[in-house]
Amino acid sequence: MPLNVHLHHEHNQAFIVNLKSLLDDDINLTWGDSLPDPANCHILVSGVPDKEIMETCANLKYLIIPWAGLPRATRKLMLDYPHVAVHNIHHNALPAAEMAFLLMLAVAKNIISIDAAFRKHDWSTRYIDDCAGLVSGKKALILGYGSIGKRIASRCLAFDMDVSALNYSGNSKGDKIKIFPPSKLDNLLPHTDVLFLSLPLTDDTKGLIDKKRLSMLPDGAIIVNVSRGRIIDEEALYEILKSGRIKAGLDVWYNYPENLEDRKNTPPSQYPFHELPNVIMTPHLAENTNQTEILRAMEIARLLNIALKGHPLPNRVDVIRGY
Repeated sequence: MPLNVHLHHEHNQAFIVNLKSLLDDDINLTWGDSLPDPANCHILVSGVPDKEIMETCANLKYLIIPWAGLPRATRKLMLDYPHVAVHNIHHNALPAAEMAFLLMLAVAKNIISIDAAFRKHDWSTRYIDDCAGLVSGKKALILGYGSIGKRIASRCLAFDMDVSALNYSGNSKGDKIKIFPPSKLDNLLPHTDVLFLSLPLTDDTKGLIDKKRLSMLPDGAIIVNVSRGRIIDEEALYEILKSGRIKAGLDVWYNYPENLEDRKNTPPSQYPFHELPNVIMTPHLAENTNQTEILRAMEIARLLNIALKGHPLPNRVDVIRGY
């Protein structure tokens, strides 16, 4: 039986051509802002559908969000359609893990300030014994042992780090990784040299790393956040970084541009993180690479081909829990 799939919103032609080339011949793909007539869609690929679309697609079985995470508006809407299974894709896992590891190394090796000095022909950092640190043998703690967290863990192991992870989904299996439940967080923080955040923002994780928990980290610890800014208390993070006691590599923030014009002049926080020498800042681009759209098409196609065969789809989202 053919499978009817609609890709909501416009996409560039190269993406459509690539996606279609990866699909089984029995998958009928349509795309664009307007639904086909009749709208006999079995699967809708859309990040933020509206109520009209959901009502029109009476035979809808799946909603596939074409990125990781569950937008608040989508969560609110889909609570009214419990018969439609919601799934997302993890095409961003590899590039996000690479960025997390890059940020950790760049902070540990003090690479930004060394580069800035050497561009001025200043060789003095070469003669400072503790200018750069080692990561080998350090203790890494990964909050969120999902698609991104597992890839971060494998890279840490390759650098001979001691790796632990907190798994919020309840899966306790790990390969050379010590897996702990969330209740052990406070016990682990005092022994953590590098804290990676790779978990979704939910009611439970918002503000998870607050002033008290930041104070538990040892001197010289590194925080790397490639998940969502508000998992860490904004003021507390700024204050502890300002003190110089810890360092950070941050790809996610608290304030974002609202339109195209604002993209060139929007501070990412109400606090001047950009003035701190112990912070490396990037503008939420961990998943962005020259292969991002290829990876997205591959992952969407994988889920659609699985659905055609009648097998359960991976990456099911619990709409009630928010991830």
